[in-house]
Amino acid sequence: MKITYFKDTDTLLVNFNDNEITDTKDLNENVLVELDKNGAVVSMTIEHAQQQTEIQNFSFNQVENKAV
Repeated sequence: MKITYFKDTDTLLVNFNDNEITDTKDLNENVLVELDKNGAVVSMTIEHAQQQTEIQNFSFNQVENKAV
């Protein structure tokens, strides 16, 4: 997974995998979801990211599954 923020265009690109994009769906006028041939999400593009997200407060947490 790779997240890229283009400050000059205020665009956030989230790549979930490297599969070939075969379809694009508009969720709204600022959010696009790109899909592979099986309908799995490949990436998401968010225009006007500062208005749509809290990009300035981005953080990443990975939680391990702990057996009880």
